[in-house]
Amino acid sequence: MSEQIIAKKAAIVEEVVEKFSNAASALVVDYRGLTVEEVTDLRKQLREAGVEMRVIKNTFLRRAADKAGYEGLDEAFVGPTAVAFGSEEDSTAPARVMVKFAEDHEALEIKAGMIDGKVISLDEVNALAKLPNREGMLSMLLSVLQAPVRNFAYAVKAVADSKDESAA
Repeated sequence: MSEQIIAKKAAIVEEVVEKFSNAASALVVDYRGLTVEEVTDLRKQLREAGVEMRVIKNTFLRRAADKAGYEGLDEAFVGPTAVAFGSEEDSTAPARVMVKFAEDHEALEIKAGMIDGKVISLDEVNALAKLPNREGMLSMLLSVLQAPVRNFAYAVKAVADSKDESAA
């Protein structure tokens, strides 16, 4: 092979290493059996969720995963492979979109997942898909934090109301 081709391949591997390093989460899927329209629809749903999906050669993925320090993903890089990279804003988005799409389209197979630098199992991917997005989690946290104050306010109001009734 010429040095030019080797340099191009090395650049692709470095780009994928950067994608793995910058992604809050990633899912490796087998899209074999999906029609062009279904893949287009999946890409559209992923794009709307802020997720980038790329089809990358398995040899490039293996090298990039090794360089990025993700052991355990090599078994997933067999056959037609696409990787969905999630952003910091919503690390659950790839799992949510892919699991929902896989429920409707049996041809889509989730092979492996990665979140915050750790390889996760398919059970963990399914659990991750059930989590709300970042705004939903912050809303739930705020509700939990407000509950004691709200309950205290109700208690004070109830005491004040009972004092008013006994005074009347």
